[in-house]
Amino acid sequence: MNDAANSAIAHLIDGRLHDLGDGFNVRRMLPHIQARHVGPFVFFDHMGPVSFAPGRGIDVRPHPHIGLATVTYLFDGAIRHRDSLGSVQDIRPGDVNWMTAGRGIVHSERTPDAERAAGHAVHGIQIWVALPRDAEEITPEFHHHPVSTLPVVERDGVHVRLVVGEALGLRAPVRVFAPMFYLAAEFSAGGRFILPAEYAERAVYALDADLSIDGETLSAGRMAVLAAGREVEIAASAPARAVFFGGAPLDGERHLYWNFVSSSRARIEQAKQDWIAQRFAQIPGETEFIPLPAQ
Repeated sequence: MNDAANSAIAHLIDGRLHDLGDGFNVRRMLPHIQARHVGPFVFFDHMGPVSFAPGRGIDVRPHPHIGLATVTYLFDGAIRHRDSLGSVQDIRPGDVNWMTAGRGIVHSERTPDAERAAGHAVHGIQIWVALPRDAEEITPEFHHHPVSTLPVVERDGVHVRLVVGEALGLRAPVRVFAPMFYLAAEFSAGGRFILPAEYAERAVYALDADLSIDGETLSAGRMAVLAAGREVEIAASAPARAVFFGGAPLDGERHLYWNFVSSSRARIEQAKQDWIAQRFAQIPGETEFIPLPAQ
């Protein structure tokens, strides 16, 4: 925690690196002891960047989710989403894949055939958004939103795309269930951006270069959870990419186990037993099964 009483930064978070094989690392920023969630965002993974040789790629086998929505956003590469609703959708840089798990869905994420054959790079962010209590058991849905449908603002040397929610007087086309925002920003050298104080909980993640937040340094690969109630100036002395996100506080704590999120421990236990007994719907054409991990 930053001890300065007048600091714009309430907490600084260092992520934990996880090696998924083939040199593919993810940096997990949320949940963290300093911040279990920021608004409804309960999970934040920075994927890559990684370059795969021809014939190699991502193979995230079929796995289940409940009680959340997953948001995938890429800076480089491509990922093919398949799910138990029958959805098959490639996502490419600037697009949004939003999957509402609700009462239960199964999906896989793999490198498309053309990219796998040629060799390719992948770099992106995957976030989980906890659904409000009254929407935790809704019918699962999947929606893809091409980059051309997302609002963009350019000012003071910063290109900002609204990925999800409402901010800066704009609204993204993604259907959300609680007040939130998610912005992807690209800074030119010397770029400056004012992040409004319109949401109670906000965070900034520096992807690939240092940023300045009201004069305080945020190093690349770190996340700043911001103090509430004040706008902040975010600046970059060199080209940089960043993510800004947050929203209204969650309507109560959430339990996380593996890929399950719920306000109820009993519901988590039910989901575990349903997966063991293979009562979740299957993805058409996929038969792989990942055993429930040990606690």
